[in-house]
Amino acid sequence: MKRRTFLKTAGVAGILAAGRAPAFAQGTKLHIVRWVDFIPEADVELKRQAPEASKALGAEVTFEFINANDLQPRITAAIQSGSGADIIQMLWNWPQLYANALVDVSDVAEPIGQAQGGYYDVFNASAKVGGKWLAVPHGCGGNAVAYRRSWFNEIGVKEFPKTWDEYREVGKKLKAKGKPVGQALGHSFGDPPVFAYAFLWDFGGAEVDASGKKVAINSKGTLESVKFLQAFWKDACDEGGLAWDDTNNNRAFHAGEICSTNNGASIYIFAKRNPEKIKDERGEPMWRDIQHFAIPAGPNGPTPLYVTAFSHALMKYSKNQPAAREFLKWLHSKEQFGKWFEVENGYSVGATTFWESHPMWEKVDDALKPFRLAPRGSRMFGYAGAPGAKAAEVYSKYIITDMYAKAVQGMSPEDAVKWAEGELKKVYEG
Repeated sequence: MKRRTFLKTAGVAGILAAGRAPAFAQGTKLHIVRWVDFIPEADVELKRQAPEASKALGAEVTFEFINANDLQPRITAAIQSGSGADIIQMLWNWPQLYANALVDVSDVAEPIGQAQGGYYDVFNASAKVGGKWLAVPHGCGGNAVAYRRSWFNEIGVKEFPKTWDEYREVGKKLKAKGKPVGQALGHSFGDPPVFAYAFLWDFGGAEVDASGKKVAINSKGTLESVKFLQAFWKDACDEGGLAWDDTNNNRAFHAGEICSTNNGASIYIFAKRNPEKIKDERGEPMWRDIQHFAIPAGPNGPTPLYVTAFSHALMKYSKNQPAAREFLKWLHSKEQFGKWFEVENGYSVGATTFWESHPMWEKVDDALKPFRLAPRGSRMFGYAGAPGAKAAEVYSKYIITDMYAKAVQGMSPEDAVKWAEGELKKVYEG
């Protein structure tokens, strides 16, 4: 470390320890852009923390919350114009896609990871590029199938389906009663690709081989998965899901229009926190009837759970980088993150293993406990290769999601797979 850098770092640490704001931050304004959380109270908590951060750092901290589907256009516009928010939330492996525009924040991320039991592997794959942390990991959104327990019981299902074949039979019976499975399959950041990629893997399919260079989508496993979904969609699903984003299935579930849907914990948490608003057909609070089960297993057995990785990136164009670094340290500390983590109540879990043992898990409802270990062993886009920029591009273009969407709209499974193969080759082999 250069002498000047050491003195500056040591000086900042000393000032913060003394409870005074760093001199370099005086008059500085920090702008942070994040998604609108599916747990509204979590955004309220961050807004509450903003004045505390401002006081601690001597910089005016402002959060801006936007629709998650608007994050990528916002990032692109900021990079192209060379101006915008100092810190922007990254989803999935976006740090790989925007690597040239992000600051190396290894000096911030490494100590946090070491102090909190180490990051989950999904973050080494998504936020670390070329051995450098280009975003500070923040949390993970786990996924499972939320379902109406009483509706399943009505058709004699006392245990949740463990395979797709079993789930199809359940869905057939419930759709016949006007209570179909709900699955988003439109162009939206979370639920459609989470479902599509996990479904592909469940049947042994993959977008590329282990080298990450050769497209491998046109396989027996992929074709079988497309054929199965084509039938499953017709037999069991609300066919309007082709136009759904990440909010539609939540609303349909709470409205009593669907029996189940692949989602995070937000459906349950929102229903419990709004019992007067979210009721079942008997006028009772719906949350009591909501449970979760793991995404069913395919022919090759169960696939590792799939999580949404959240991180915070510092933009290269920012003129407030020293203050932004100190803010990231502050926001991701055990003290500050812990308050937000408890409000999330299992919807977004920690980026490090430390949070698995938080006392909150002893108090949450049984329906939420499956999300505790969700990040363990999770895969990322690009399997069986590495989750690099090309994998992020494939995700951003919804190629895997659209392969299934085309098939359920009537394209033959063979043609849908061939279409996806052509699109993937443009990215990976072009």
